Amino acid sequence: MIILNLQDIKGSYDLMLGLGSWCGPSLNLRRHNWRRFSFPLDWMISNSIADVSRLLKNKFSGFMDLENLQRTDGYAHFLDDGVAIFPEEGGTEPVNAHFIHDMHYNIISVHDFPIIPNVDWTVMYPSYKEKLNQRIMRFFEKIENSPSVLFIRWGAATPEEAIELKTTLSELVKGPFNILLLQPLDGLKGVIDMNWTIDGICSVQVPLDNPNDEAVWDYVLNGLSLTNFWA
Repeated sequence: MIILNLQDIKGSYDLMLGLGSWCGPSLNLRRHNWRRFSFPLDWMISNSIADVSRLLKNKFSGFMDLENLQRTDGYAHFLDDGVAIFPEEGGTEPVNAHFIHDMHYNIISVHDFPIIPNVDWTVMYPSYKEKLNQRIMRFFEKIENSPSVLFIRWGAATPEEAIELKTTLSELVKGPFNILLLQPLDGLKGVIDMNWTIDGICSVQVPLDNPNDEAVWDYVLNGLSLTNFWA
């Protein structure tokens, strides 16, 4: 019986990247200087791991196509690959961005479409789609050519959903890879291994109350390192 706990995935990887469900994995990989590339799910909300598996299985076909998009309630800061953009005329507050929901894949862009007075959000769509397509192509290039990969995702997942994700990724990744799942649990104070017996998947429970808690992220990421394969 294989139990892949947190200590078992420690070591060096040639590529580490986030798979949602929000910006946390990408933010903390960047904080540790392990994020060398921009990928399509870095700054989006993808609450369902099953939807992410479906997206990967379809190789991003139709992802964020204009006919599937709908502006929804909510806004966040307008970011350029995670960096806040400020008004050209100056100011201390970053520009805000619309929440744009891909109704087909149930994934939300939260940082890509700036709120500009008297300008419809679709005006920015052509430049956004070009940037997204570049990130998708980079995603496939890097996972296909990296000797070892670690995928990191924050969000609830059943063992069956995790196995589906692993199965889908195994058709895309050429070399060995592991999946690290951080599963938030209300009222938890520390990090707990879930002791799943799924080869290649490590799942840990983490506190729900503060997803931005750097101490929790540092505990989980401690012992990992990035090689210079893509340097």
